[in-house]
Amino acid sequence: MWDITLDRELAKLIPEDSILRDEPMYKHTTFRAGGNAARFISVSDKEQLISLLGLLKASGAVYSARGSNDGGRAAYYVIGNGSNLLVSDKGYDGLIIEIGLKMSGCAVKGNAITAEAGTMLARLANAALDNSLTGLEFASGIPGSVGGAMVMNAGAYGGQMQDVVRHVTVYDTEDSRVLSLDNERMDFAYRHSIIRDKGYIVLDAEFVLEEGDRQQIEDKMRELNAARKQKQPLEYPSAGSTFKRPEGFFAGGLIEECGLKGYSVGDASVSEKHAGFVINRGKATASDIYRLIGEIREKVYADTGVRLEPEIVFMGEF
Repeated sequence: MWDITLDRELAKLIPEDSILRDEPMYKHTTFRAGGNAARFISVSDKEQLISLLGLLKASGAVYSARGSNDGGRAAYYVIGNGSNLLVSDKGYDGLIIEIGLKMSGCAVKGNAITAEAGTMLARLANAALDNSLTGLEFASGIPGSVGGAMVMNAGAYGGQMQDVVRHVTVYDTEDSRVLSLDNERMDFAYRHSIIRDKGYIVLDAEFVLEEGDRQQIEDKMRELNAARKQKQPLEYPSAGSTFKRPEGFFAGGLIEECGLKGYSVGDASVSEKHAGFVINRGKATASDIYRLIGEIREKVYADTGVRLEPEIVFMGEF
C-alpha cells in the first residue's frame, strides 16, 4: 500500500491539485495500456524536481522501476514520454514523477543546443533545423524525450545519441547531488548508458552539431519520416521497436521468419507492417502485451536459438 504519511510531506512542496491519485497510466504511455499509479506528479521545473527527490530520500522512499514497495518503503519512478514503458494492469503502488512539457526548455548557442529532459526529440530536431545544424535528423521521428533518449542511447537510421551528446546533467539519487557527465562518462553503448545503472535522473543534455544546409537537413528529415511512416505501424499505439537488435540479426526479421507476423494475444499483436513492433489494436491490456512478448521470445529462441531482449521497461507485477 502507498505510504499515506508521505502525502502530508508532498503537500508541503507540491500544490494539492498537482498531486494526482490513482492516475491511469494508459494516459502516460505510448502503449496506451496499464493500471493506475498510486500517486502521479508532473514536475514544473528542475528546482521542484530536485526538491521533490530530496524529500523522497529523506522520507526513506526508494527509486524503483519494478513495482510496489521495497521492504515496506514507498517507491517512486521517473518517466518522460512513457514511450518505452509497460505498466502492469495491477498498477504501480508508488509515486510516478513525470518530466514532461513543463521541463522542455531548449536553447541554441552557436553549434550547441542545450535541452531540458522533458524536451521531445522532434522539437529538439526542429530546433537544430531552424538553426541550420545537422546531426539530429535521425531523431526527428523518435517519439521520446531527451531524458529517455539519454537513458537508452536512443537511435535510428544509423544515428544515435552518443554521436551528438557532449554533456548530460543528472541528479544522483544516492548522493543527492547534481553531476555533469561528459560523453565518455555516460558509458554509451547500444541501447545503454550509465543512467539506469547508477539510478541517475536526467536534468538536461548538451548536443554539439555541425553547421549544414537548411534545405538538405529538412529534406533528410522528411526522407526519414516518410520511411518511418511507410515501414512502421505508426497508426497503432506501441513502444516502438519492442526488442533490442541481437548481434548479427534483426529482431523483426527473426520474428517474421518464425511466422509470427499478425500473431495476437487479445488485442496485442505483432505488426503486419513490421514484425519488430508489438502494437495495441485497441483494447489490449498490459497483460496481453506482456504475454505476447514472452511468447515471441520463446518461439524465436526455440526456432533460431537467438534470445531476444526487450527494450521495454516492465513496471509492477506481471
